Amino acid sequence: MTNDNERELEQSVIKILELLGEDPLREGLLKTPNRVAKSLQFLTQGYHQDPKEILNQALFTTSNDEMVLVRDIEFYSMCEHHMLPIIGRVHVAYIPDGKVVGLSKIPRIVNVFARRLQIQEQMTEQIADAILETIKPKGVAVVVHARHMCMEMRGVEKINSTTVSSALRGLFKSDERTRNEFYNLINTPTPSHF
Repeated sequence: MTNDNERELEQSVIKILELLGEDPLREGLLKTPNRVAKSLQFLTQGYHQDPKEILNQALFTTSNDEMVLVRDIEFYSMCEHHMLPIIGRVHVAYIPDGKVVGLSKIPRIVNVFARRLQIQEQMTEQIADAILETIKPKGVAVVVHARHMCMEMRGVEKINSTTVSSALRGLFKSDERTRNEFYNLINTPTPSHF
């Protein structure tokens, strides 16, 4: 985001504060427009990141054809309807077909899509499709568990309700044993020594 965009965003925050009945010149709010502008830039940085480029930086040839699972990836996003937080965790698995990706790239891909205004269902699909299109595995599975502050802080005010979404591709969709192995692995408690 350019400095001009940042200044325009700050001016918009000042206007919002005024519309809410606040005094943007009040001591506690003097730096708020700048802080909000920087915060929004950080929380939406995924718009400026290319998931395929990230994955292609760490692709390696392999003979492994067994499931690779990275689970319990924490994420923070904002819902596109109210711009309120979505907080959750993601489980991502794939079955290599000649290529594996560096493990750290999987959480980075989650962040690329989480750091955009989102709906959970769309984010789940985007993660699965980016991995499928770039790594070209035999299958991809993504499950997202999340709490939506738009449901908890306003609206129905249902505290601690969790939304679960999934995206299954390839063998995870067509082969029941593979799908069941994935679900069993993500539902197995993490050993206490981790």
